[in-house]
Amino acid sequence: MRILIATDAWEPQVNGVVRTLTRVVAEMREAGHEVEVIHPEQFHTVPLPTYSEIKLALGAYEPVQERLKSFEPEAIHIATEGPIGLAARRICLEWKLPFTTSYHTRFPEYVSARLPLPLAAGYAYMKWFHKPSGRLMVATPTMQEELESHGFRNISPWSRGVDTELFHPKLREPDIFKDLARPIFLNVGRVAVEKNIEAFAKLDLPGTKVIVGDGPQREELAAKYPEVVFTGAKFGEELARHFACADVFVFPSLTDTFGLVILEAMGAGTPVAGFSAPGPIDIIPGSNAGALAPGKVDGLAEACLECLKLDRAVVRKFAEGYSWKSCAEEFVKNLQPYPEPEKTRFWRRLRRLARLRRKPKAAA
Repeated sequence: MRILIATDAWEPQVNGVVRTLTRVVAEMREAGHEVEVIHPEQFHTVPLPTYSEIKLALGAYEPVQERLKSFEPEAIHIATEGPIGLAARRICLEWKLPFTTSYHTRFPEYVSARLPLPLAAGYAYMKWFHKPSGRLMVATPTMQEELESHGFRNISPWSRGVDTELFHPKLREPDIFKDLARPIFLNVGRVAVEKNIEAFAKLDLPGTKVIVGDGPQREELAAKYPEVVFTGAKFGEELARHFACADVFVFPSLTDTFGLVILEAMGAGTPVAGFSAPGPIDIIPGSNAGALAPGKVDGLAEACLECLKLDRAVVRKFAEGYSWKSCAEEFVKNLQPYPEPEKTRFWRRLRRLARLRRKPKAAA
């Protein structure tokens, strides 16, 4: 199948959305699908206000049109709600092309954490954006229930995977934290207000708290909590080694839809402590691979200490049940391809119209 993905989140951004999309694209290509990705690096961009690491594409509408014409996709997926996603959505509606979308970030909560905008405004925008989608893909049952309570429809599950070869307990030796007091409580991700990192930084825990990652709140939190070790961003095997050498992974976010780092920690054999929020509440209960805070906004330290009692071999075994191959297969199953024979007829007609528009008018 010829699959086109339009996304405002792509490399060199470092986050769960990008890791999910790049791995799924690789798996689909491995399975024989032809995949085209439209992403910000192909455009002139400006930094997102309050978060310069994220780039917003300018003037995306006409270039996205041309990409669709040249690629002639059989299925279109719009992964994000930014400028590229908006351009692709508009074109699909104008050309009457079916498309699917996905909900990776709790956008209304994200915006409310940064700007004085009500949640209702954010949800109104998201409902408007996703309403024409043939299927809205979400990562967890909790997220599906939450969106349905806000009036979203046509929701389908799309779970996540983990690279169990990279994120592996074998990387626990040599110990990169040998000079720090044990136990090691680790957080990995964007150091930004919407990730609720301060809830972790201020915990009263034995040993050492370590935060891996960069973001707009890093300097502020490093100055406020000097006892916390901030390492900056890590990648590849070095990142996996941080996961493996930690004793507990702490996931304080209340705005994620899944939390890919949860599975990466578990793949390394490190149990996960989190709040009863989308992601942790869908993965941790009954897994013997982590613990939830007894309260929705407190009790995280209690969950952290509970994780110290868990068997790391059991944690690893649980993570082995997730794979990127099954994640990609579920994604393809959720797509809504343009039906035959309309597909071939549509692109042929579109090419003919384009030629007619370019044809010079005869002299009078």
